[in-house]
Amino acid sequence: MTPTAYLATVRHVRTTPLQHDFTYRTVTWAIPLDGRDPNSGIPWWQRTFIRFRASDHLGDSGDWRDNIVAFAATHDLDASSWHIVALSGAATAGYAFDPLTLYWCTDPTGDPVAVIAEVRNTYGQRHAYLLRPDSKGVARAEKRFYVSPFNDVSGSYTMSVPPPDRSGFDVRVTLHRPGERPFVATWRGIRPRSLSDRVRLALHLPLAAQVVTVRIRLQGIRLWARRLPIHPRPDHSEELT
Repeated sequence: MTPTAYLATVRHVRTTPLQHDFTYRTVTWAIPLDGRDPNSGIPWWQRTFIRFRASDHLGDSGDWRDNIVAFAATHDLDASSWHIVALSGAATAGYAFDPLTLYWCTDPTGDPVAVIAEVRNTYGQRHAYLLRPDSKGVARAEKRFYVSPFNDVSGSYTMSVPPPDRSGFDVRVTLHRPGERPFVATWRGIRPRSLSDRVRLALHLPLAAQVVTVRIRLQGIRLWARRLPIHPRPDHSEELT
């Protein structure tokens, strides 16, 4: 398996204390972490502006897979023989920003073991959740990380994380608080088949990470202008929990 590019659509929906909805397009990759350099599988014409780097994700090692194995060990899991597939953006023109990276982990027989959800905010912090999805690919986790200045760290998540396949992927993250669902994010991708899809993918590739960051910050300014309350950001020094 080599890295697979998807034309992805991300949608954020806020329902309280005010309603806000925005959608953007980007490029997402499914990357096998099998010990080989994932950049070796990128088409030659994309290598001048696309890179996958362990330093853009959790852990201290220079090897992306080794960092996931080390994270699993903090949960008393031996991931040394796991098959691991990451769903992530790439560094484009030397810059990376991935609000969510998912890792599907299966044992040597192909049975699912866990999904790791690595969340990053625009303050340079990140946090990883070890998930145990049910047979429908749905997992639950208490919120532990400050993602947006307009949401504190209270509540819990429901994450629908079925694994990607050759046709696409469909991920949904819902924040729950008593009596409400204040935030829902969907992240869907398709393999480009038509000429128009291939053109859209090619246009998004060179600066995908930069465009995502700009769009998120612009939406933040819009929410601030609508007087949505800002919550103080707590310290967060531990990312591997």
